[in-house]
Amino acid sequence: MTSNTQHLRGVVPPLLTPFNEDYSVDTDTLKRQAERLIKAGVHGLFVLGSSGEVAFLTREQRKEVIATVVEQAQGRVPVIAGVIDMTTPRVIEHIEDAVSLGVQGLVATAPFYVRTHDVEIAEHFRLLHEAAPETPIYAYNIPVSVHSVLDIATLISLAKEGVLAGVKDSGGNDGYTRALISARNKAGVKDFVVLTGSETTVDFAYLAGADGVVPGLGNVDPVSYVKLHELLVDGEYATAAELQSKICDLFTIVGVGDGTRMGGSSQGLGSFKAALHHLGVFPSGLMSRPHVALNDEEQAKIHEIVDAAQVIEP
Repeated sequence: MTSNTQHLRGVVPPLLTPFNEDYSVDTDTLKRQAERLIKAGVHGLFVLGSSGEVAFLTREQRKEVIATVVEQAQGRVPVIAGVIDMTTPRVIEHIEDAVSLGVQGLVATAPFYVRTHDVEIAEHFRLLHEAAPETPIYAYNIPVSVHSVLDIATLISLAKEGVLAGVKDSGGNDGYTRALISARNKAGVKDFVVLTGSETTVDFAYLAGADGVVPGLGNVDPVSYVKLHELLVDGEYATAAELQSKICDLFTIVGVGDGTRMGGSSQGLGSFKAALHHLGVFPSGLMSRPHVALNDEEQAKIHEIVDAAQVIEP
């Protein structure tokens, strides 16, 4: 396993992808947001995740996002890229693009759309590793989108083989996260990184032994997440719990969108982008099609929650 696996710890926000009115990537705003997160003290940047609307971007747009953020980061923090697609050959194409553009890590799900078995999922990750043996690959556990939960025994086996450098766990199951960390520790694969994707239970995950967090809400309030990480690393759990509670209050923005007329992606992404627009970071809250936009009343409620949170700019 490469030494690069040591880099991906702490707060690694999944960057939102801002759009121009014609749905092209707004690279100027993307640069500003990357710089804003770096100034806040984040430990890495994750482009082309679910929060980055990766599933809606063309191959050329994905390359544009990676190139923009890698250039802006200038090596100050590692940049990892989602190479998410339905099947192994498609993912390998994205890997070739990302590696050529200089990323320090790759994030991949299991294959989806087709029904798979753990044996096939393991072979998928082995083939991805063969395509980029020098670049750490992090498995993305996101059953809400892939419709399968990554098997812990399979993950640990792949870690022992040197195929996987870690897991980004967005399963929403704290018991699974703890079991994964326990299995890692028992197997002695100490360099196998476990990052929680749950914005609201970071303190729980760190107490169990997680190495970091990939918070979509970190796009809005990166300063609080960096402070939370520092408190948890220092063992200041009571103070961290208070800050986590405040973060949870801000996270209620994701439930403002009316679920009778929009899906969870529109609710969550829409709230993050509306918050950043309100803070003057994004020029608009535009999401890729066919997302449904938040209405004026919903945006006003989000503005109210953001104002109450007193988000500190880096």
